[in-house]
Amino acid sequence: MTKTLCYVFASCIALLFWLAPRPTAAQAQQQATLVIDGGTLIDGSGGAPVPNALIIIQGNRITNVSRKGQISYPSTAQVIHADGKFILPGFWESETVYGWFGGESELIHGVTSISDIATKSEVAMLHKEAVNRGKTGGPRTFIGTGYLGSERVTGFETPFERAQVPKSAAEARDVAKRFIAAGSDMVMFFDGGLPIEYYQAAFDEAKKAGRARVIRPTAAVGVKEAVLAGADHISHSSGIDRAIVKDGSRWTNELDRYADMDEAKAADLIKFLVERNVSLSPTLIRKGMGFHEATARFQEQDREWWLSNPNLRAYYPEHLFESALMESTPPPPEPAVRERRMKGYKNMLRFHGDFVKAGGRMLAGCNSPFIVPPGLCLHQELEVFSAAGLTSMQMIQAVTKWPAETFKVADKLGTIESGKLADLVIVNADPTQSIRNLRQIHSVVFDGKAQDLTYHASYRTPFLGGSGLDGNSVVEDLAWVIAMKAGTSGPQEGGTGPDQVRVGPPGILSISPYIVTEGSPTTTLTVKGANFVRRSQVYFDNSRVPSRWISATELQVTLDENVLRQVGRFDIYVKTPGPLINPIWHARDGVSNTAHLLVNFKHEHLLVNFKYD
Repeated sequence: MTKTLCYVFASCIALLFWLAPRPTAAQAQQQATLVIDGGTLIDGSGGAPVPNALIIIQGNRITNVSRKGQISYPSTAQVIHADGKFILPGFWESETVYGWFGGESELIHGVTSISDIATKSEVAMLHKEAVNRGKTGGPRTFIGTGYLGSERVTGFETPFERAQVPKSAAEARDVAKRFIAAGSDMVMFFDGGLPIEYYQAAFDEAKKAGRARVIRPTAAVGVKEAVLAGADHISHSSGIDRAIVKDGSRWTNELDRYADMDEAKAADLIKFLVERNVSLSPTLIRKGMGFHEATARFQEQDREWWLSNPNLRAYYPEHLFESALMESTPPPPEPAVRERRMKGYKNMLRFHGDFVKAGGRMLAGCNSPFIVPPGLCLHQELEVFSAAGLTSMQMIQAVTKWPAETFKVADKLGTIESGKLADLVIVNADPTQSIRNLRQIHSVVFDGKAQDLTYHASYRTPFLGGSGLDGNSVVEDLAWVIAMKAGTSGPQEGGTGPDQVRVGPPGILSISPYIVTEGSPTTTLTVKGANFVRRSQVYFDNSRVPSRWISATELQVTLDENVLRQVGRFDIYVKTPGPLINPIWHARDGVSNTAHLLVNFKHEHLLVNFKYD
C-alpha cells in the first residue's frame, strides 16, 4: 500500500517548549516566584555540596542560585523552607515504556523526566506536547516516536508506528528525518539486523539535528559496529554480553554469557565505549531479578507501594502489579545453573562498575511501568548501581546530569543552574551518605511548580492508552486483519456485493484523518479495511455514528462537531450483524479490530495528518 502525505506538518515546531525564548526581566516579575530557602545544594555537576543554599524560581526557570542571606526575594513569593534538607535536580528515568498510569508514581518518587524508548507512536507526540504545555499531568517526556528495525511488519503501519522497516539507506535517512521533524528526541534502532549503511544514514541525520542515537545492537550489527556507525547510547546495554563472551556459541542466556566473560574483551570494550563517549542504560534490576541481594526487600517495597495507596489502585492495572511480583521471583533454576548465573550477575555488575570507574556514563532506568513499579523502581535500580560499585555522587549523576547529556538537553536540565528549567527534588536526608536517602522525599518541583505528592483516584491522561507495549497504535491488531482477509471470502474476493448475506467479520486497516483538533467542525473520516457491506455499522466511543458504504474496502464516516469537543483517544470499530461465514472468526461476534482517533488540544501541534491512498 502506498502512503501519501495529504498534509505536511502545519507547524514543524519540534521542541517548541524547549526553544522558547527566556522571559525578559519585566516578564519575569509578572511570573509566580518560588523560593527554596536553605538546605544543602547538590547541583548534579559532581561538585561538592553547598550548604545554606537559596534558589529563586520565576515561572518555570531557575533565575538565581545563591547562598542564604546573600540576595532578597519578593515578600509575595511562595517559599519552601529547606533548612536541614538536601536539594537536587529532578530525577530522570532513562528507560521506560511509558503508560499513562505511571505518571503520578513517577512524580511522587521525584522523577521529573523520563525517556520513552520509541514505543508510543503518534500518541507520544501529543502527550509530550500536552505535558510541556501544562495541559496534562506526568513527568517531562522525551520520546522516540517509533523506531527502525528489521522485525516483520504488515505494511499498513502509520508513518510513526513503533516499527519502521526501511528498505534502503536513503529510506532509513528519510525515516529519521520524519521522526526528528515530528519532535522525536532520539533516533533508535531496535536491533542490529539491517545493513550497516542504514544505521550510518539514520544516525547521521540524528547527529546533525542534535538528537540522541540509540540502539539495541543484538544481531549482525553488534556494539562496536553500532558505535562506529554513529550510536552514542546503548539501550538495556544490549549486546554487551555478546561482545565480551569467550564462546558465544555455547549460550543463549544473557547471564550465562556474562558468566563466560573474557576479561581482556571486557577491558577493551570499556576503553572503546568511554573513548567514544557512549552511555549505557543497563536496567540491572530487570536483568538480575532473583539474584539481587535486596530482592526480598524490593518485593516488600513493591507490596507496600501497592497496598498503602488505594487511590493508586483505583486506576493502576492490577495485572501489572501482579506480574511485577511474579517477575521478581522467577522459578529458581537448577543449582548448577543458578550458580553459573549468579556468577554472570556479579560479572555484569562488575563490568558496569568498571565502565563508570573508567569515566563512562551509566543511566538509571527499569522499563517501567511494565513489570516494575514506576518511580520506585528507579530507586531500587540505584541500589543495584551501588552494588556495582558506583559512588553516591555517580549515582546522583546517573539520574540527573548524565541523561540530560545523553538526550542533548544539558543546557536546560540535569543540573541546578540559573537559566535552566526548574525541576528539583528536596529530600530529608543526605544522599551522599546513603543513596537510599533519595527516597526520603520532602518536596518535588516540576516545571517551576511544587507538586502534590499524593495519589488521586481520578488521575488520567488523555492520549496514552492501554496497558501493554502495543496499546497505543492508531490501528490495533493489523496482523489479525491480514490473517482474517486470507481466511475469509468476503465480497472483495468475489462475493455477491454490498448486500451479501454471509460475509467475514469486518477489519480495519487504516483511518484518515487520525488526528484532529478539539473543536473541529463536522469531519468525514475514511475507514479502509475488509469485508464491509451496507449493513456494516461504525461506532465512535461506543456510540453508533452515521456512515456510508463506499466499497467492500471503504466506509465514509461522519463525526459531528459535538463529538470532537473533548480531547482524547477515542475508539472506532465496525460491526456487521450476522450471519457470518467461517466459524473460526466468530470470536469477535462480527466486530472489527479497534482504531483510534486522536483529538488533540487546540494549540499548535507537532503533527497534523497523513492520508492513505
